[in-house]
Amino acid sequence: AREFDQNMISQPQGFTRLNRSSRRFFPARWLMAFGWGVGLMALGSVPLNAATIAQGSVTERQVRALIEQFDAVANQHNTDRLGEIYSPEFSNSDGLTFAQMETTLQQLWETYGNLTYSTELKNWKQDGQAVVVETLTTIKGERPWLGRTAQLNGQISSRQTFVQDKLVRQEVLTEKMTLTAGDNPPEVDVNLPQQVQAGQQFDFDVVLRQPIGDDLLAGTAFSQKINSDNYIDPSQVKLELLQAGGLFKRAIAGNDPQWLSALLVTPEGMVLVTQRLAVVPQ
Repeated sequence: AREFDQNMISQPQGFTRLNRSSRRFFPARWLMAFGWGVGLMALGSVPLNAATIAQGSVTERQVRALIEQFDAVANQHNTDRLGEIYSPEFSNSDGLTFAQMETTLQQLWETYGNLTYSTELKNWKQDGQAVVVETLTTIKGERPWLGRTAQLNGQISSRQTFVQDKLVRQEVLTEKMTLTAGDNPPEVDVNLPQQVQAGQQFDFDVVLRQPIGDDLLAGTAFSQKINSDNYIDPSQVKLELLQAGGLFKRAIAGNDPQWLSALLVTPEGMVLVTQRLAVVPQ
């Protein structure tokens, strides 16, 4: 069995708390930016106007045109037009401001220079003077890391509210990000409820799809409050040796939504998964 650096191993209990890292390999704020990307791709040179909405004549073709048009803008990593498409009264379910979002997207696109977006329209409706759009966005990209190539894959569903041609409200519904590196990173399935009640017990299981034989497996799970100041750096996370075919944790939900993450490492690679857990107040 091949081995890896034993200095990475510790024995944490349950979920660990992630310290802030000066290297800022994977800022949690980027998760917010990915969600914002969903909203961004529903925009562009918007063919809708006040008269169209007032007449109740918005069509699905128009809505799909919005998505397709801004898919192209987002894939070009063009931040110059961001200020044109947000309402001054804009609000976001995670509390990220437009200024924070703009800066974060610039950093994100600089780090992942080949980041691509592909958006699918899931649902839409006209609600009075507003148009509400639900989308599912698939995100892919890669970047150099410690002499290797780290690959990023994610999916985010989001609900956007437009008044005329401006985005006034956005709510991230679900999100899941996977970051892998190495010649043969572990493939995993994640079992986590999308939503729980505050104080409710829940399981967070990250299960290996294939056995790794005699190779060592190490990993850890950690939770983070959804906050733009959190960062994830896999090289700074302490791991525990795992005996089973994955990572299995049980926890009690707090009062706020969280990101639940798990890092699994073998001698051939690593995988970091992050998924949103929505929390309903009691």
